[in-house]
Order: sequence, then C-alpha cells, then structure tokens
Amino acid sequence: MLSTLLQLASLAALAQGHGYISTPAMRMPGESTTSACGKSVVADIVRDKTSHVEGLPELAAKDSGYKPAQCNLWLCRGVQFADNKANVQTYKPGQTVEIKIDLTIPHAGSANVSIVDTNTNTIIGPALLSWPSGYADERQFYGHTLPANQTDFSIEIPTTLGSKCASAGDCVIQWWWYGTAAKQTYESCIDFTVAAA
Repeated sequence: MLSTLLQLASLAALAQGHGYISTPAMRMPGESTTSACGKSVVADIVRDKTSHVEGLPELAAKDSGYKPAQCNLWLCRGVQFADNKANVQTYKPGQTVEIKIDLTIPHAGSANVSIVDTNTNTIIGPALLSWPSGYADERQFYGHTLPANQTDFSIEIPTTLGSKCASAGDCVIQWWWYGTAAKQTYESCIDFTVAAA
C-alpha cells in the first residue's frame, strides 16, 4: 500500500513542472494570450510555469478561444508579446547577460539558448549556448546537483544582429530543452531589444 502511494506521489510530481527561466523575467500569459490561445492554455501555463509544449495543442484544440493563426504554441508556448511589454530587457551588442534556470524535475536531453526572430520563429545565427546531450541528466540530479553551467550561466549578445532586434517584440532569447526519454519540450522566452552596433 505504501509503495503504491509513493508511486502515485511520484507520478503527480512528474506531472508538475520541469524547468523555466527564473531570471531575467520570462514571458508569461495575460489577456492577449487568452484571446489568441484560449483559457485552457493560459490556465495550464499559469498553473505550471514549466508546462511542456507537447501538452498544449490538445488543450488548445478543445478551447473555442484558440486562434491558430494568432497562437503559435511552438514559439514561447504561444505567450504573446503584448502581455509582456513591461518586461522588455535592453541590451547592447557584446553585453554579457546572466541567466538562471529553475530545473524542478530533470530529464536527460539536449538544450540550447538562442536568439529567435519572432516573426518567422527562426533562430538568428548560431546558438549562444548549446548542450547537444547530457543536459539535465536525472542520474546526476538525484542525491547530487546538476552541473552549475546548466542552471546558472551567461550568454553574450551577438555583435552581428544589426537592426534585427532593435524593436521590442521582434526577437526573444529562447531557452529550449528537449527531454529525450520524456519526449517533452520546455521553452522560455525573454523579450529584449538591442541597438544596432
């Protein structure tokens, strides 16, 4: 009986959260996201800042408020820039930016931090940081701690962006992680601008 209860408790823990950017402020949903993606998606993201992307399309499809043309769930989990105008970071080319990740449940996989053009949902230039494998490996976590550079690291704003990210909402810094065994994608976005060099 006790082992069954422990198994159920561990499954409940797995259903809650896995990872997100805790610093700087990441995109979070509000009225614009509700209007574009529906109440179900927003409720899931608010309830669990680490909700994985694969679970969102099913929620959205059942919600009459979901507007696929306005809500790209594979870009910042559909969270709209309009809800995050107060959180836009201002950086300079070559500036070092400190990022902290809250990893609540690890799943071994790959991860990267990149600058994404929000109009096309494409990565601009090479990844700023990349972990091709071994990111958030649960075998390193339980009873130990993950390598510090997976949860507390710095990136450098490229000097090659030109004017691509000069306007708020045009670009995000995206932390992207795919847990291979879990088959789940986690992502968080930071809105920012950078003046042309």
